[in-house]
Amino acid sequence: MRAKITYFVTAAVLVVYFVLVGSRGLMLIRQGTALTVTFGVAVLILPVIGLWFLGKNTQFVTRANRLAAELDAEGGLPVDELVRTPGGRIDRDSADEVFARRRAETEDAPDDWRCWFRLAVAYHDARDTPRARKAMQRAIALHDGRPVPD
Repeated sequence: MRAKITYFVTAAVLVVYFVLVGSRGLMLIRQGTALTVTFGVAVLILPVIGLWFLGKNTQFVTRANRLAAELDAEGGLPVDELVRTPGGRIDRDSADEVFARRRAETEDAPDDWRCWFRLAVAYHDARDTPRARKAMQRAIALHDGRPVPD
């Protein structure tokens, strides 16, 4: 729950920032000189890119949460069997062991979104965020019946 609150607070702060930056861009455009109009347009591009990025991330998180809820209803969420350090961090060897099992499970059933979801969690636990995201994108695509990204 704390992660959701943090995400929404961060998204709200970003939206406020985009509005402020956009207003500055419009102020520059209203000045009417070639230089300020050029800078104004350049400044307006930043909030557009930021809003697109925020929208894509929100869409990704929403879809991943939907898959997690469905997997939870089926009783298929991965069990947290990781060894942790006294400080609460995941032990690297433990994460590697779980990851190896999840990878083998996914290799045995490459078209099962559930396996890809669990593999994404294992990647995340092993602190490999880019691969975790790719695996989750693949799980979402398989679940939705869309073409699977490479």
